[in-house]
Amino acid sequence: MEQTWAMAAVWTGLALVASLFSIRLGISVALLEILVGVAAGNLLHLQVTDWINTFASFGAVLLTFLAGAEIEPEALRRHLKPSLAIGIAGFLFPFLGAAAFARFIAGWTTPQAWIAGIALSTTSVAVVYAVMVETGLNETELGKLILAACFVNDFGTVLALGLIFANYNRWLIVFVVTMTTVLALLPRATHFVVTVWGNRVSEPEVKFLLLVLFFLGWLATRAKSEAVLPAYLVGLVVAGIFTHQRTLMVRLRTIAFALLTPWYFLKAGLYVSLPALISGFGLVVALLLVKTLAKLIGVGPLTALFRLGRRSGAYTTLLMSTGLTFGTISALFGLNNGIIDRAQYTALVTAVIGSALLPTWIAQTWFLPHVPSQTASDKSAPVGAAVAREE
Repeated sequence: MEQTWAMAAVWTGLALVASLFSIRLGISVALLEILVGVAAGNLLHLQVTDWINTFASFGAVLLTFLAGAEIEPEALRRHLKPSLAIGIAGFLFPFLGAAAFARFIAGWTTPQAWIAGIALSTTSVAVVYAVMVETGLNETELGKLILAACFVNDFGTVLALGLIFANYNRWLIVFVVTMTTVLALLPRATHFVVTVWGNRVSEPEVKFLLLVLFFLGWLATRAKSEAVLPAYLVGLVVAGIFTHQRTLMVRLRTIAFALLTPWYFLKAGLYVSLPALISGFGLVVALLLVKTLAKLIGVGPLTALFRLGRRSGAYTTLLMSTGLTFGTISALFGLNNGIIDRAQYTALVTAVIGSALLPTWIAQTWFLPHVPSQTASDKSAPVGAAVAREE
């Protein structure tokens, strides 16, 4: 128990250091937590324990849920065409490009190439949402479009992983049927809980939502899937309620960003081994370039087509080039199931983490839009018109 408290103090101290550097440098705290995790893993030789894995998993689930809850149904309908187009292109181009590179240039087997394509096709919900909240863009039309496109992108990733490597058994059927039923009933149930028992010191509405997330997470892992997969959909179906319950959103966000997500981002940095990075540096750089170029080729022209403007278009393309949550999950799936080996896993995870760092840093440093808060009249306008004023 003494060692547990000591480790908790060390990890919390690292999270605090990342926060202070974030404030000082004006860089996303998610990125600083990853970098601090890299330094801690290689210099302090910190190890991931079971309870740290638990906290990190909770953080990933809650952050993914909050990202889904930020996608207002009205905003999704309003930006349906651009979000579908950008999201599908953001998934398809790197999925096919990375798979082809791994199979025909790196010489991986076909199943290994599919894992590479899936792992590098993602957009990091965790990083993008964290950046959106920090910059306030989650309240703007551009931010809502980016989050909606991220949802479409990652849904393609989840679908590809499920169709190609699904473990078709009775637990998968139970999970799909139960999740479908819960998603259908959840909006009314959540509205009832918030209306009847909401705004109490005991926070029953928060506990209710956490119960749903943990229950579906258990079913997902029992079906040999991942707990974060249903969290996005749960957030999406209750997003309409969160539109009118911003206090509830703030409470959950405080729990996530203060207590849980630092463990997830710090843990992600610990996966980067500097010796392995040095020995496989060429492959890591190649995988990162393949993903980034594929995203630029697929997403960039669409931002011009939908008239997002030069600055906002570049910002959108760069954020769509990020990867972390589903990328590391897909790579870990391949490792745990014996599809890829440790060296391939290290290369993929390092490239994924690199895609979380480099595009976000470039976007935040040189292309951060100066988008004012949208008015009610703005929300009825096309997204291109809504963001054009930042040019």
